[in-house]
Amino acid sequence: MPSNQRHLPHRYKLNNPIFITFRLHGSLPPGREFPKGLNTSGKAFVCMDRLLDTNLHSARYLRQPDIAQGVYDTIQSSAQHSYELHTWVIMPNHVHLLMTPATDVSRILQQIKGASAHAANAILGLTGQPFWQNESYDHLVRNEDEFRRIDRYILQTPVKAGLVECAGDYRWSSAFAGVGLKSSAG
Repeated sequence: MPSNQRHLPHRYKLNNPIFITFRLHGSLPPGREFPKGLNTSGKAFVCMDRLLDTNLHSARYLRQPDIAQGVYDTIQSSAQHSYELHTWVIMPNHVHLLMTPATDVSRILQQIKGASAHAANAILGLTGQPFWQNESYDHLVRNEDEFRRIDRYILQTPVKAGLVECAGDYRWSSAFAGVGLKSSAG
């Protein structure tokens, strides 16, 4: 199980489902403080996720359809060769993925974040600027019950954030009940 070179330890296991969240650079409020007593990484994650959902004063580039489409296309394209994608959502300032990797997760994230950042920065005219935060949150899924909880959590994220009333109405989610997203990559 390799670890990447960032601040947080990242443990990955091929062919084992993993929950991953990555966010836009600078998407959490400066000087944020987490409530005292968060004794598990899961509780800290939920606190961070709520901050992301409610922070209206930072970059929210993923609300722009052309940028969200580019992220979606990159996720789908990468999935064809590197992982099985189970559940996903592209929020205004972060992305949740539930996947089973067939190759190194660090490389998968590097590919997704690198390609989507390059395309988004070109659209925004911010070439050379950081787009994604370096760190990502990840959690190895331990069993089927946990897989189902994470799946529901991802699908309900736009509802809990107040973006839609029904998960199937959120366009940038695997729950989208419309005509379905088509990759613009072909």
